[in-house]
Amino acid sequence: MNTEKDFSPLTPNIVRALNDKLYEKRKVAALEIEKLVREFVAQNNSTQIRHVIQILASEFALSQHPHSRKGGLIGLAACSIALGKDSGLYLKELIEPVLTCFNDSDSRLRYYACEALYNIVKVARGAVLPHFNLLFDGLSKLAADPDPNVKSGSELLDRLLKDIVTESNKFDLVAFVPLLRERIYSNNQYARQFIISWIHVLESVPDINLLDYLPEILDGLFQILGDNSKEIRRTCEVVLGEFLKEIKKTPSSVKFAEMANILVIHCQVADETKLTNDLIQLTAMTWMREFIQLAGRVMLPYSSGILTAVLPCLSYDDRKKNTKEAASACNHSLMKLVTPEDDEDEEEDKSGSTGSLSKEDGQLKTETDGNDMLNASQESVGFSNISFFTPASADRPQVTLDLDGIVQVLDRHLRDSSTGMMTRIAVLKWLYHLYIKTPRKMFRHTDSLFPMLLKTLSDESDEVILKDLEVLAEIASSPAGQTDQVGSCDSTDHKLELKVPESTKPGQQPSTGSKAADSSPSTPSMNSYFYKFMINLLKRFSLERKLLENRGAFIIRQLCLLLHAENIFHSMADILLKEEDLKFASTMVQTLNTILLTSAELFQLRNQLKDLRTQESCALFCCLYRSWCHNPVATVSLCFLTQNYKHAYDLIQKFGDLEVTVDFLMEVDKLVQLIESPIFTYLRLQLLDVENNPYLIKALYGLLMLLPQSQAFQLLSHRLQCVPNPELMRTVDESKYMDSKQQVVSKRASHTQMDYNELLQHFDLVQSKHLEVRHQRSGRASDHPDRKLM
Repeated sequence: MNTEKDFSPLTPNIVRALNDKLYEKRKVAALEIEKLVREFVAQNNSTQIRHVIQILASEFALSQHPHSRKGGLIGLAACSIALGKDSGLYLKELIEPVLTCFNDSDSRLRYYACEALYNIVKVARGAVLPHFNLLFDGLSKLAADPDPNVKSGSELLDRLLKDIVTESNKFDLVAFVPLLRERIYSNNQYARQFIISWIHVLESVPDINLLDYLPEILDGLFQILGDNSKEIRRTCEVVLGEFLKEIKKTPSSVKFAEMANILVIHCQVADETKLTNDLIQLTAMTWMREFIQLAGRVMLPYSSGILTAVLPCLSYDDRKKNTKEAASACNHSLMKLVTPEDDEDEEEDKSGSTGSLSKEDGQLKTETDGNDMLNASQESVGFSNISFFTPASADRPQVTLDLDGIVQVLDRHLRDSSTGMMTRIAVLKWLYHLYIKTPRKMFRHTDSLFPMLLKTLSDESDEVILKDLEVLAEIASSPAGQTDQVGSCDSTDHKLELKVPESTKPGQQPSTGSKAADSSPSTPSMNSYFYKFMINLLKRFSLERKLLENRGAFIIRQLCLLLHAENIFHSMADILLKEEDLKFASTMVQTLNTILLTSAELFQLRNQLKDLRTQESCALFCCLYRSWCHNPVATVSLCFLTQNYKHAYDLIQKFGDLEVTVDFLMEVDKLVQLIESPIFTYLRLQLLDVENNPYLIKALYGLLMLLPQSQAFQLLSHRLQCVPNPELMRTVDESKYMDSKQQVVSKRASHTQMDYNELLQHFDLVQSKHLEVRHQRSGRASDHPDRKLM
């Protein structure tokens, strides 16, 4: 430096000392500067004060010579000490050159800069707050300094600045938040520690409401929560916990909608191998649970994104038990937010409420600020593998359910073969709930959902199948599913015309009106999708025989509970009557017959068929009979069930013309076993009345003659040996006997309405078709052994 240059009012001795390499001499010069400035202060000579500061800054602190820079720093600190409370008038000139030295390559000089700024800030106290962003920016750089001395010095300065902010009520949070939002995305561990410590301090100051600006820093906080440092993660957890406590205390002032998408992002794990991601996900899920419970319907526009994040978590194992429980609570709370009002059309919405929710629901007023996109700094952080959703009604004040988005998410999870069982169950529960609460809008999606719902019947889990059946049953019975033409539901030309007594599902009022009756393929409680469901279910059984063998009875029994047994059996019988695959038709009839005769769920239907007292029950019997003809033994068992004993005998007489195979005899064997079951108790008791039931005895003897002398033969033979002599069973009172006989005749009078000859002809026709198909099959595969018994 040119020592002959005029640095007045600094004396040459002060200038030389400031440039000296020894710290002691620079310190002496600083004391002289302090004394000189104090004199100027006493004289109120601000011009000379500014001149001294300007010389120390430009000629020394910003000098190219390292010793001169050190002298300038200590000189500026001395000025600040001399100025005392007046230093606030010159802070910009004092601070800026010192902050420039924070970037110096010499760590010793960075330490001196830190020391100088500490002295300046200590003197100025609250006066430095207008320059807080500059100080914060400088300190954030020193927080990550590799030199331990510099880092230690910056920590001292940091604590001092925090004390000043804490005790002041003039902190400009609005000006600070943009800088905080920018720096919070630093990946440096020390910088993160610095940032999170400041957020912790600001959040604890009563006069500073950082909660208003939480949407701008929440994403960054979750980024920090994933830091490798346990200490940083713990501090971040504490900060987030404090914010959540404050949100619970003052929910009315919280910008829930602006933070919803941020939570959606962090509820999804991009890398499951990283343990810190589990913490992020659990924390985000916990926040989401609270948001849904506190904000209520405000969260509805974000439902699709929430479900994308929540549904996979429901299949977690015990290693992620807490996350699973939080996700389950989110799912349950979100589901409760969907109400029948969400089924209204947009025109109806506009004429109704415009966003202010009733106090009865305990929900908050919706927020109308633009809140569906993260800010620019958040967008800069890559989330290429994360699903992101924007609300469907961003520019409308009323809360709108994003039904299309929800259905898309549910459909995707249902189609994904890797989806866990509990997730699939939750998806089906959601679909059922939506069909209950928003049927009109949901039926717009039914055609796209229907094939996947049918496919789900092949699921490995019984619980999944049960929930799937509930959804399908609701689709098949909801009044919202009525259409003008049944045929529009399926490409086939078949149309079901059932004459069945009107009945409804439990808790559902029967539909009335000609339109409902005309469009319904079954009872007025069924809609046009019912027939489509029955056709496709039977097609699925035909294509997947293992499904029929393993789950067929379970599925049909559950459907009988959900949609009424009469509807199921009547419609399936009608469809099977037109079935071209006769072997499948026979197998299906055998399955249905076994369910009819053995399942507790079919008790009412059995009673309806048992006596055939009404025209409707006779019509049902005729409908079942025509399809049951695909399986001769099943047809006989149906006649036994309906007490058509003469017709059963006539059918058995025709068995001599049929192809008697091992499978046929096994079915007869099973029928004998059924006759001994509680279902046919009434039939066995009727054996006591020999005179009125001669054809029952003949039919049973006919079965006996069909059987080889097997265990079933012995069983039925022993039963027939117990049939009493009719003379011994007559009562003494002949009039009572005749009355009893007359009652039986009257009871069966309704049977005369049926043309049994026509039914026998139909049986012959069906059996001739089966015989023809078997002969054709045997001709194509003549090398297969014939299973016919000679």
